Amino acid sequence: MRDIAVTLIVFGALPYIMMRPHIGIYAWSWIGYMAPHRLGWGFATNLPFAALIGGVTLVALLFSKEPKRIPLTPITVTLILFLVWMIITTLFATHPDEAMAKLSKVLKIQLVIFLTLMLFNHRERIHGLIWVIVISLGFYGVKGGIFTLVTGGQFHVVGPQGSFIEGNTSLALALVMVLPLMHYLYTQEDNKWIKRGLIVAMGFSGLAILGSYSRGGLLAIAAMGGFMLIKSKKRMMMVVVLVLSIPVAVAFMPDRWMDRMQTVQTYEEDTSAMGRITAWMFATEMAKARFSGGGFESFTPVNYHLYAPEVVEMLMEKAGGRYQGAHSSYFSVLGEHGFIGLFLFLVLGFVSWRTGSWVTKYAADSDSLLWAKELAGMIQVSLVGFAVGGAFLSLAYFDLLYHLIAVLVLLKLQVAQSLATGNTGGQSTLSRDKQKIPMRRRGGY
Repeated sequence: MRDIAVTLIVFGALPYIMMRPHIGIYAWSWIGYMAPHRLGWGFATNLPFAALIGGVTLVALLFSKEPKRIPLTPITVTLILFLVWMIITTLFATHPDEAMAKLSKVLKIQLVIFLTLMLFNHRERIHGLIWVIVISLGFYGVKGGIFTLVTGGQFHVVGPQGSFIEGNTSLALALVMVLPLMHYLYTQEDNKWIKRGLIVAMGFSGLAILGSYSRGGLLAIAAMGGFMLIKSKKRMMMVVVLVLSIPVAVAFMPDRWMDRMQTVQTYEEDTSAMGRITAWMFATEMAKARFSGGGFESFTPVNYHLYAPEVVEMLMEKAGGRYQGAHSSYFSVLGEHGFIGLFLFLVLGFVSWRTGSWVTKYAADSDSLLWAKELAGMIQVSLVGFAVGGAFLSLAYFDLLYHLIAVLVLLKLQVAQSLATGNTGGQSTLSRDKQKIPMRRRGGY
């Protein structure tokens, strides 16, 4: 029944996508983030819905009168350079067939990101995309939170098989990143029932993060919570909520959850943690030995022995002899794409943060742009969550990260256009001199 329902929804959406290509991004995001076809057990489980939607969206865009221009900004230029470098590292990969398959997957995701940059030039479309992301990932937050509550936190919360968020740690980071987006929607919503629903979803999602047993997720939500207090207008209310809810939630979890979280302090005694450290050491050694890194899918026993034999000895002694992947977005990029790849990845994060700061600064004095300020601030909170949680998870190519970065570009375009035309809602306190700042100087466009 689920297979039939998902199939009917996807094929029923195709005519609308042909008329309005941006609907294709909504549909692709729903399939990509929620993976509803993975929740069934029949014929639809492995159907290429994302590829079908992406292909129809491309055809629709070709025949559409929509603008077909990718904005050249510090973010998009850095992203293009990063993608070009990944193509180069794939050509010199240690495992070319596997690397090419992974590159194909990454480029398909990035194609949708660039389509988003072309099509989402209205506030309503951006807002709609945030809703799709929140509903898609929030489904697993609510589901996982209820599961944790019913089972007393005795079992790990995991995501749908075959998706980016299949593992418990990956799901935890995705929920960490989506929590600020829920808060943004809460601030923009007038309907009291929807606002209450978002509060409930945030509560269950927080419980699901704890139920994932992810140590990286716990560190990420702690760092993100602190930064959200800075960004939120209702700081005192959030402080009260956190002070009251966190001890209750933690006390609810079983002893074995506490034992696992305490290994953050005693990582030397934990074979899993030591396995990650040896993987990080291997990534560094491989980047030193190969200018372009090992390419995608290069964290293999063969490469361990070839490029870091001394790390293998440590792995056998302290990590149970288990070869691991990077378990870190940063070391994943370092090992697979070398120091140049890591540099571009970090620069992308830096310019994204600067873009968010620009939006929050120049949208602050206009009533009509306060939505952009709030969304940019919450995306920055999400980036903090990824920056911390991503240090312990290999999610450097997670589409949600790049979608949020693309939204920052779109927000800056919206704010810059409003300031340039003077369309700031009539309540702006910007000085005349500030409004005459050249676009290139203000926004880098």
